[in-house]
Amino acid sequence: MNESPPLLTMTDRAKEHLVALLQNAPDGVQGVRIGVSSRGCNGLRYCLDYLESPEATDQPLTGTDLPVFIDTKSLLFLIGSEMDWQEESFHSGFVFKNPNETSRCGCGESFSVEEQAET
Repeated sequence: MNESPPLLTMTDRAKEHLVALLQNAPDGVQGVRIGVSSRGCNGLRYCLDYLESPEATDQPLTGTDLPVFIDTKSLLFLIGSEMDWQEESFHSGFVFKNPNETSRCGCGESFSVEEQAET
């Protein structure tokens, strides 16, 4: 029996940074929502937002004790992805290693996922 890939995994660096963000979050914040939105030259971009209250359709991320939720509309784009935190000389941020990406723009802001044809 084939096991499904995890919805999303996080590196220890990503978890540590999320803990710091949540400790310094504005009043009323209950967690973080990870999703995908339409934007950029390739069509999609990753987005993280503070969350005051999870919606009924938000999927809690398992495998971590952090209050992280996945936007249901983004589930298919994120399956099997890994979220990391990287710091470089002039840039810091969350980065995603996503096996579903088929292309990424040159600046790295957006990506695309090719639809699979049904057979």
